[in-house]
Amino acid sequence: MSDVDELKAEIKKLSAKAMQAKMDLHDLSEELPINWQQILGVAQRAHEAFEILESKRAELSNISAA
Repeated sequence: MSDVDELKAEIKKLSAKAMQAKMDLHDLSEELPINWQQILGVAQRAHEAFEILESKRAELSNISAA
């Protein structure tokens, strides 16, 4: 498997992880004020998931442009 294919597979997994984090944050927001103590942790996980996903997408873009 090429580096590009491996990166695309990784991005697919990261995208699923980011979407799950988004849904966790959404679900938490609908339950408020119940479990309000979890807001920072859930938001941090979502932030990190999307940050990593964006980084990998930029990496793929740079490889594709080269």
